[in-house]
Formats: sequence, C-alpha cells, structure tokens
Amino acid sequence: MASDDFQRAALEHLNALYNFAMYLTRKPPEADDLVQETYLRAFRFSHRFQPGTHLRAWLFQILRNTFLTFYRLRERESAVAQDGVPDWDVPIFHDAPDDDAGATEAHTDLERALRRLPEEFRTVLLLAEVEGLPLEEVARVMSCPVGTVKSRIFRAKERLRSLLRDYDAR
Repeated sequence: MASDDFQRAALEHLNALYNFAMYLTRKPPEADDLVQETYLRAFRFSHRFQPGTHLRAWLFQILRNTFLTFYRLRERESAVAQDGVPDWDVPIFHDAPDDDAGATEAHTDLERALRRLPEEFRTVLLLAEVEGLPLEEVARVMSCPVGTVKSRIFRAKERLRSLLRDYDAR
C-alpha cells in the first residue's frame, strides 16, 4: 500500500493524467477507467517508484502502458455516439476555452491535424509540448532514446506545418 505522502503527490497529477487518457481513448468513461487503473497500479507498485525521479512521468508511463495492454487490443470500431457525433471527433484538448468562432475553428483544425499524425508522433508532442515533460522523461514514458523523441517531435511539427499550411496565409 502506498504511503499517504505518495498518494497525495500522485493525485496532484490527476487532471494531466485524465487529459492524456482522453487523448488516448477519446471516450470519457474509458478515460475514467484508464486513470483509475493507472492509480491502482501506481499505488500497488509505489515501492518501485524511485524517490527523486519524476513522479509525473512515471504515472504517464503507467497510463500509457496500461492503455497499450488493455485498450489498444480491442478492435477499433468507428462507432457513432448517441448524439450522432463520431467518437473520433471528441476533442483532444477538452479543457480548452472557446473564445470565438475563429479560435474554435483553428482549435478544431489543429485537433484534426494531430489525429492524422502517427501515434508515436502525437504522443511525444502531447507529452513534451502540451504537458511540458522534459525530453528525458518523455523518452522514459515512450521507452525510447532521447534522440528518438527529439526526432519524432521535429517530424511531428513538420507534418503539422504541412497539414496546417493554409494558416500561413492568414
């Protein structure tokens, strides 16, 4: 069982983990389940956490591995939600403010462009640029060298520039 201090420290990252889970699952109930499973595993294996290392990255790694183990194995179905909106159109950045129509349109275009990136590009971009994890921690979460993370971020940004080139003219 995890100590109270560890539990308190881990729960400080709940919102960030939920955002990442929503990005991965695109379904609020599955994101809730994924975050819950992540915390169960983190608390169960808290003795494996090395104090002095980045707890947030360790939690992201557990969440991603749990997703890959349980959720990715399911067959992907292009289901339509009850409201008629395709599940793939659930916003990645669901907490983003809606200021005006132009911002909403740009936000939607960005999300669609992100979805067109390969998973390993989207994930490193989200972890490094949106969640602000250091590259070394992103590499740990992704189980790859830092150089690979840097390369994926570069290639992801290049592809996004290409996909969003119409915004250069604005």
